[in-house]
Amino acid sequence: MYSIIKKLLFQLDPETAHHFSLTSLKIAHSLKLIRIHNQQSSHQTTLCGLTFPNRIGLAAGFDKNGDYIDALASLGFGFIEVGTVTLQPQDGNPKPRIFRLTEDQAIINRLGFNNKGSDYLIKRLKKINYRGILGINIGKSHSTELRHASDEYVQLFTKIYPYASYVTVNISSPNTKELRELQHGDLLSTLLRNLKNAQTMLNQQHNKYVPLVIKIAPDLTSAELAQMTEILLDEKIDAVIATNTTLQRDGASDPLASQPGGLSGKPLRAHSTAIIKQLSLLLADKIPIIASGGILNVHDAHEKLNAGAQLIQLYTGLIYSGPSLIKTLVENI
Repeated sequence: MYSIIKKLLFQLDPETAHHFSLTSLKIAHSLKLIRIHNQQSSHQTTLCGLTFPNRIGLAAGFDKNGDYIDALASLGFGFIEVGTVTLQPQDGNPKPRIFRLTEDQAIINRLGFNNKGSDYLIKRLKKINYRGILGINIGKSHSTELRHASDEYVQLFTKIYPYASYVTVNISSPNTKELRELQHGDLLSTLLRNLKNAQTMLNQQHNKYVPLVIKIAPDLTSAELAQMTEILLDEKIDAVIATNTTLQRDGASDPLASQPGGLSGKPLRAHSTAIIKQLSLLLADKIPIIASGGILNVHDAHEKLNAGAQLIQLYTGLIYSGPSLIKTLVENI
């Protein structure tokens, strides 16, 4: 069934198709036309003090503003991550800004954190019925200078803290100028130290511990990754998502591969897995790893777990394989 729907959707501009798909899913869910899939599996996992009914989650970027959480939850995800959200609304980069590399089973995006802002997201979260594990992915505004980035992240973290099961700090998108500089040295140390201090105070204030998760790039060198993991361990970060999209184009042969932006999907798989393997060795089980990048089937998911990940997140795989991928992975991972 999805193969037919996909042919129709792929006739549309990718961004239009994405919004159409989510709106259709939401309508179908509200009309009770969707058979709700059971989230429970034999591989229930406890991570960062949270119990995940299964290992399969939705990556950030699919539902930036929290408009479709209840409908997406009905597909059987063990956890859902919304965002990336910024403090204030922002339009993102000019269109077109999403490109399908169909033969490569890949996507390039240069969206640039387009979202309706934290106030809008909070209003949405107050209305949802979903009571499962919800991650909120936060990012720096395009106009915020690096020297003020830490303050903005702390302000945003404080604001959304009561509504999150965990918070992911996005410092690895390639589509916001200078953002990836926050993955290195003093900028990273200062950011994480300030966030951990805020986490301690907020835990006392709300009597609720919300884990801090860092999402990293697949384009880090071995030396950069080693330096980063030292900081993550020093600051006692709760988990790492590996990885965001890549600027590399290895394995992408489509003419659209020359478009600027972050590449996701099948060509990202090997890069992401290599980072997970290195992370696993460097972290030595002291910080858990959540895998994201190039997961299109059961084999890909097992590859990530064997490399050292404990959980899986989907995005591009959903676009190419459809919602049945979730059920297949839940039953086999």
